[in-house]
Amino acid sequence: MTAERSPATTRVPPPSKHQLALMIWLAVFPTLTVLNVLLGERLQTLSTVPRTFILATIAVPVVIYGVMPHLHRARGRLLARTGGSEPATDGQVTVRRALPRTSPASAKRPASSAE
Repeated sequence: MTAERSPATTRVPPPSKHQLALMIWLAVFPTLTVLNVLLGERLQTLSTVPRTFILATIAVPVVIYGVMPHLHRARGRLLARTGGSEPATDGQVTVRRALPRTSPASAKRPASSAE
């Protein structure tokens, strides 16, 4: 059974370049800090290139598969809280756009033509 969405409901747009850059920084910096603290002494004897290769080999999957999905969900929840969105049934976040309001008086008035 698939859930139908109303036409006024849309998915959260992808992050802008600036938002994505901030999200990547928020994911990479703590990950590299933790890895350096945990592996710093063991990797100290290696030269810069092998040490960087090992750290990147560990950090990239951690960031891409572990940290970034949480940051994307957190961004969706933040947008939901501030933009009037709601979680969709498939785990994605949707944003509910307000439909334009028309008053009964404006609906009855004919459009004026410019002369």
